[in-house]
Amino acid sequence: MATGNFETTIGLEVHVEMQTNSKLMSPSPVHYGDKPNENTNVIDFGYPGVLPVANKGAIEFGMRAALALHATVSPFIRWDRKNYFYPDNPKAYQTTQSQTPLGTNGYLDVTLIDGTVKRVRIKEMHVEEDAGKNTHGADGYSYVDLNRQGTPLIEIVSEPDIASPEEAYAYLEQLRQAILFTGISEAKMQEGQMRADVNISIRPFGSSEYGTKVEMKNINSFNYVRNALIFEEKRQAEVLRSGGVIQQETRRYNEPTKSTILMRVKEGADDYRYFPEPDLAPITIDDAWIQKVADELPKSSEDRQRDYVSDLGIEAYDAEVLTQTLAMSDFYDATVAAGADAKRAANYLIGDVNAFMNKHQIELQDTQLTPVHLAGMIKLIEAGTISTKQAKQVFEAIMAGEEPESFAKKNGLVQISDPAILLGWITEVLDNNPQSIEDFKGGKDRATGYLIGQLMKMSKGQANPGVMNKMLLEELAKR
Repeated sequence: MATGNFETTIGLEVHVEMQTNSKLMSPSPVHYGDKPNENTNVIDFGYPGVLPVANKGAIEFGMRAALALHATVSPFIRWDRKNYFYPDNPKAYQTTQSQTPLGTNGYLDVTLIDGTVKRVRIKEMHVEEDAGKNTHGADGYSYVDLNRQGTPLIEIVSEPDIASPEEAYAYLEQLRQAILFTGISEAKMQEGQMRADVNISIRPFGSSEYGTKVEMKNINSFNYVRNALIFEEKRQAEVLRSGGVIQQETRRYNEPTKSTILMRVKEGADDYRYFPEPDLAPITIDDAWIQKVADELPKSSEDRQRDYVSDLGIEAYDAEVLTQTLAMSDFYDATVAAGADAKRAANYLIGDVNAFMNKHQIELQDTQLTPVHLAGMIKLIEAGTISTKQAKQVFEAIMAGEEPESFAKKNGLVQISDPAILLGWITEVLDNNPQSIEDFKGGKDRATGYLIGQLMKMSKGQANPGVMNKMLLEELAKR
């Protein structure tokens, strides 16, 4: 993006918490929202003499991310120590993969707002530990929660291929969707499961050298990333126009003012004193292991969208909505597999189910709805067992965990389509209303409406309207 006579260069380092059962190097559980320091042990606290053990599941989840982003999985990885001391890191170092990242040379094709597709190269991906969490209380004290300490992360480092804040926003959105469809994380920004370190520099148009980069760390909102980049573009351009020099530094984004604030002059890699982790053995990854992980990788959102359109006849827009999350797409697949009409299932999930989730501010997996129950209700509609009007009551019931057919029967919502039963009612109503028959023959359409009303009253609303109307007209023609 142009800023006066300057062009922008952006690179992103995205951290995604992986939803393994235990931490990267300790058996402590990984749970969000538990009491502070409840999910910790001596390894997390960095006690002398304790030894870490690498989590195989975290390595495989990292391989999933690498494969989904078209990266090469390294045949050999070695763990490294990144040394720094903060209160939320009692070991005074982070276990990471500085020299031998798990994945290299990947890419993500990003669809921009104008419809063009831009390939953003991914330099590397590595697995590492997350730090704990510091909070600063109103009582003047600071507190440390180490529940998050040691949670496995995959860090995804892009090449500086992004040229504007809007491109950065699009990249993050589509990267999140790609990660969601690997099944390794829910990537909930509000829970800190996906965070971005942003590097930005500007340079005069035509310059062959990059400008001095400025970093902003741990931004957990796509909008915040975009706003921080917009501010930095303008700030750096003003500094250079005034004859100043951009220094390499770390800044913090301040949302109330939509500005960035200097935190510290940026340290270099040497300040972290990287060295090989002496307590962990290197890991060899052979082709058989990579193939095993590839076979377990869920189908991507792009592949699912294509299949929904070509195989199930779903509109392209609906297919895109159904694949916003892995949970929704998997639920849709299971509903269709349970026998539901594909288009009607899509309509219910996009419409009624999404409206229910928005109203109650919950995720699909937090509802009591099951694919079998949704499919069961749809099959009742398709068979004419319940009307679309009656389906509204059944829908409310299945959202509360009820089985659709039993609920419909229990509450008198099952439509009666048996011709023998309907014929008995029609005969009785016609015999009792000779004037309506004469009115019908005289061309008075309202006579039909009156007779239908009498039939619905006699059937207590359970007669199948379509079947009943057809039979009524046939019987009227015989009179």
